[in-house]
Amino acid sequence: MLNFFEQKEDSLIFRENGETVMITPWGANSLRVRASFLGEITQGSVALLPPQSVSDVQIEINEQEASIQNGSIRAVLKVNSWGNALQTTFYGRDGEILLQEIPNGGALQKKARHFMPLKGGGFRLKAGFVSDPQEKIYGMGQYQQEIWNLKGCNLELAHRNSQASIPFYVSSLGYGFLWHNAAIGEVHFGTNTTEWTAEDTDQLDYWITAQDTPSDILNIYTEQTGRVPMMPEYGLGFWQCKLRYYNQEQVLAIANEYKRRNIPLDVLVIDYYHWPRCGDWRFDEEYFPDPAGMVRQLQESGIQVMVSVWPQVDWRSENYAEMKQKGMLVKSNSGIDIQMIFHGNNVFMDATNPQTRAFVWEKCRENYASLGICAFWLDEAEPEFTTYDYADYRYYDGPVAKVGNIYPREYARLFYEGQKASGQTEIVNLIRCAWVGSQRYGALVWSGDIMSTYEDFRKQICAGLHMGLCGIPWWTTDIGGFHGGNIYDKSFQELLIRWFEFGTFCPVMRMHGCRLPGKEIISRTGEIREWTGAENEIWSYGEDNYQIMLKFIRIREMMRDYIRSLMQTAHETGAPVIRPLFYEFPNDRDCFDISDAYMFGPDILVAPICYKGAQSRRVYLPAGDTFTCAGSGEVFEGGGWIEAEAALDTIPIFLRGGKQEYLIHNV
Repeated sequence: MLNFFEQKEDSLIFRENGETVMITPWGANSLRVRASFLGEITQGSVALLPPQSVSDVQIEINEQEASIQNGSIRAVLKVNSWGNALQTTFYGRDGEILLQEIPNGGALQKKARHFMPLKGGGFRLKAGFVSDPQEKIYGMGQYQQEIWNLKGCNLELAHRNSQASIPFYVSSLGYGFLWHNAAIGEVHFGTNTTEWTAEDTDQLDYWITAQDTPSDILNIYTEQTGRVPMMPEYGLGFWQCKLRYYNQEQVLAIANEYKRRNIPLDVLVIDYYHWPRCGDWRFDEEYFPDPAGMVRQLQESGIQVMVSVWPQVDWRSENYAEMKQKGMLVKSNSGIDIQMIFHGNNVFMDATNPQTRAFVWEKCRENYASLGICAFWLDEAEPEFTTYDYADYRYYDGPVAKVGNIYPREYARLFYEGQKASGQTEIVNLIRCAWVGSQRYGALVWSGDIMSTYEDFRKQICAGLHMGLCGIPWWTTDIGGFHGGNIYDKSFQELLIRWFEFGTFCPVMRMHGCRLPGKEIISRTGEIREWTGAENEIWSYGEDNYQIMLKFIRIREMMRDYIRSLMQTAHETGAPVIRPLFYEFPNDRDCFDISDAYMFGPDILVAPICYKGAQSRRVYLPAGDTFTCAGSGEVFEGGGWIEAEAALDTIPIFLRGGKQEYLIHNV
């Protein structure tokens, strides 16, 4: 008789023909599944924290079958007599199938866990699961598409500018699933199978939880991967930014004008190339002769300063030689070390290297934090390799093909841990990408260099909701989009206003963009520097548009106490700030199909106008509560569709149960 199964402490283990599979309780109603081939299970963790709680664990072992139960989730492992192939099925509280590995198919001899050896060690891994055609899937990070239910999608497990791959999803069947692997790969949510691949890995590793509601799923997922700190007070109001305030005089002039007009402004952002060379991590004295005085003046006006930081290191940087000599840079496996060409030859600092993190933070502490700057804009965080040829690069932690997706998280970690060590207690840093666990390092993710179009506007609504379901509650966009907005174009002005209204009801409200027409900047030595875009302040678009944007900044201020409470909840439970309707109304199945409206916290339903020229739209009001139109005060019973009017200065807002009455007649 073959002994396929054994129990080791709380884990159930299967062994057969060189493969080892281990299933371990990992949090309440949750299991972690690991498998290796011709080796023992690795005990480390790339993202999961040590389990905070487990339920009553029960393990049963028979000759051809075994099971492990942790609270409401139960895994049953069956050995197929043809080839001794193992198939695992996960069941929920009421015995319903949540997820099932593919069977071997008898004579087909398929493998649910297929390890394909690579030259030099490691494996290309493929894991297959049976697909339920009725299942709906949400999450997976930020992909630039208008697709809400991800069933049927093929997704790259890799980061790009405006793409953040976070391999966690929430299923309409009542479970959450984390592909616990940082390798470059793909996932195919097919109608016949779901298939995950990792291009280079040592073992299979995933985590699954069974919970009663989407909010319960997010609560336990963020318990196991980390939660955001408490948002600082200056994260609750309006942030002003553009590409780019290129000198000290301009920065102070903009701040003074906001002050003169008595417009609340929490943060003023100084964008990239305020430095001499990438990798210098300091102000260029030609354009910023007294940065300490500048920061002091802004803070005396109640405005915090955020500065852009890039991970690129120019060959001409004052820090390049030392960082190269000490191995603190990303390495190319072959060819010349040029990983991005932009105002010079650049390589990336290696955020996975602890020595690099200490070195870069010390430069930023000395040149920024010591001046009183407490917020950083961590751009290029994917990082943005010019070719995105992931197999060509190597980090301190390993080949990019094997560990590449951790880079943005380690980049956020660099600053968060440095700031904490320097005594800072309230931390939020804007960053262009994220991975599992980024949230615990104070990461506020924005959606990258998107276009100024209605199509891209609609994509951001989907992206923000998916990100929230991945444990990233701090998320925002460039209001108006980044590329292509001419400030004199009436069509763009309309888009900007509609986006500004949406931005009012985002976790962070931030004006930014590469506005046209731009202006060339030439240094004293005759060098062409990065250009500056057209004006992008709220008074830059004419008096009528100014009054609308001012109105919505005032509305944002009116909601300050409410927004603070949402941030507190995100910190304590991992709840998204912007939420799909089904998050608040899981028993209304119609809510699972709504992608262009959402809940701003538990009480405010937001329905952005995101089509050119539209003055109204259909809005679904979920069953189970009443909703008060914030513009008219009219009360509606939930459970159906209405037509909502929305002139240019209005966004359809509905107050659940009549709450947040201060908004009535203001939007």
